[in-house]
Amino acid sequence: MSSAEQDQKIINDGAEIESQGEHTKSVSRFTRWYRSPLFNVIIVGLISFTQPGIWNALNNTGAGGQQEPYLVNASNSLTFGIMVFGCPLFGILANKIGVKKVLILGTLGYAPYSASLYVNNRYGTEWFVLLGGVTCGIAASALWASEGAIALGYGDIKDRGKFTGIWLGLRELGQLIGSSIQMSLNAGKDASSRGKVGYSTYLVLIALQCLGLPLSFLLSPPQKVIRSDGTSPRDPTKGKTLKEEARKIWALMKRKQMYLLIPILVGFQWNTTYLGIYMTKYFSVRARALGSLTAGIAATFANIFWGWFYDLKCFSRPTLAKICWASFVVLMLGSFGWQVSNEKLYGDSNPRITLDWDSPGFGRGFASMVMLRFLNESHYMFVYWIVGAFFDDIETLTLAVSIVRTFESVGSCISFGIGAAQVPPMVNLIISFAMFGFTIPATSAVVFMVPERPIDLRKIEADETREGKTRSVHASELSDEKKIAYP
Repeated sequence: MSSAEQDQKIINDGAEIESQGEHTKSVSRFTRWYRSPLFNVIIVGLISFTQPGIWNALNNTGAGGQQEPYLVNASNSLTFGIMVFGCPLFGILANKIGVKKVLILGTLGYAPYSASLYVNNRYGTEWFVLLGGVTCGIAASALWASEGAIALGYGDIKDRGKFTGIWLGLRELGQLIGSSIQMSLNAGKDASSRGKVGYSTYLVLIALQCLGLPLSFLLSPPQKVIRSDGTSPRDPTKGKTLKEEARKIWALMKRKQMYLLIPILVGFQWNTTYLGIYMTKYFSVRARALGSLTAGIAATFANIFWGWFYDLKCFSRPTLAKICWASFVVLMLGSFGWQVSNEKLYGDSNPRITLDWDSPGFGRGFASMVMLRFLNESHYMFVYWIVGAFFDDIETLTLAVSIVRTFESVGSCISFGIGAAQVPPMVNLIISFAMFGFTIPATSAVVFMVPERPIDLRKIEADETREGKTRSVHASELSDEKKIAYP
C-alpha cells in the first residue's frame, strides 16, 4: 500500500470514528438487551468461567490436583511459553478477522489439558500432560487476547470498573464451582492424606469446560453492540492488514504507559507457582480443596469490591490509581513477610508437617495463602483498569491487552519453569518477593501518568493525518499563487 493510500485510509477511518456517535435505528427491547455491552460482558465472563476459571480451580488445589507438582509445572511453563508469542499474534489477528472469531478459537484447547490431567491421575500417562499444555497455550493465547478487549472496549469508560469486575468475577465462579465439586468429592479423605485429588473430580470439570464453545456463539461483534446511549463501537476489522496491525502493536509497546508496565506484568504473580508448591507440600488433600474454594471466594470478593471502587465518582481517576497502588504495595510487602515466616516454620519441621483443617496452627498457614490470592486478583484487576484508563478505542485496547497478556505469560513461563526445576520452596518464595520489589518503581511511574479520561489513538491519528493533508494542500495553493504573481 502506497503512502498516499495509507493516508487516505486513515482519513476514512477518522470519518468512521466521527460517525461512531450516531444513534442506531430503533430496535426491539430484546435486541437492545441481547446486543448490550452488559450481556456481552456476562457471556465473556461465563466463557472465562468455563475455561481459565476451571483451569485455576485445578491449579489452586496445588499442582493441578496431583501428588507432586513438577510435571504440571513443566506443562504450565510450556503453556505460558507458547502464549508469549501467541498473544500478540492473536491480538493482531483479532483486529483483522474480529474478536468474536478469535475468542471462539480460544474455547477449544482447555478441555484437552484437563483431560490430560485425568489420564495422568488415573493411568500415570505423562506425555499427554505436556501435549495438553500445548493445546492450552494456543487456546489461551486466543482467549486472553480477545476477552479483555471485549470487557474493556464494549462499554463506556464510566462502566469499565463494573464490567471488569463482572468479567473477572464470573471467571472466579468457575473456581468456586469447581472447588465446591472438589470439596464434596475429597472431604471424606483421611486428614493426614497428602496424595492426589480423586480422578472423578476431573470428569465433572471437563464437562463444564465443554460449555465454552456454544456460549461463544452468543457474542455480538463490536459494530453490532448497542450501548446505553444508542451508539456502537466501530468495526475494528475494516480495511486492516496484518502488517499494519503489527506496526501498530510495536508503536503501542513503545509508549511509556505500556513499557513501564512490563515489570509488574512479568513479576507480580510469580508467587502463584510458589503457592501451588506450598499447598502441595504442607496441606492434606481436603485442605487443598478447601484452599481452592476459599481462594476463589477471596478472588471473587476482590473483583466485586474493586469493580465497585474503581467506578466511584468521589475520586478522580489519577487519585484513585495512587490510593490503590499505595495500598497494594503495603499489603503485598507485609504478606510476603508473613509467608516467609510460615515457610521457615514448616520447611524446617521434622517430621514433615501435613496441615489439615483440624490441625493446630492451621489458620496461620492457611490465612496467609488466602491473603496472597486476594492480593494477586486485586493486582490483576488493577492492571486491566489502568490499561482501560489510558486507551478508549477497542482496536487499541485489543492490542494493549495482547501486550499485557504477552508479558504476563513471560513471567508465568519463567516462574513455572523454576517450579518445575524442583527449586526449594523458600528460594522460590524469595525470588517472588524480590520480583515484586522490582516492579514497584516503574509501576509507580505509570500510576502518576493516569489521566482523567482515556484517549482514542485511532481518532488522534486520523485527525493528525487530516491536518497534515490540509496544511499540505494550503502550502501547495500558496506556492501556485506565488508562481502566478512572479512568472
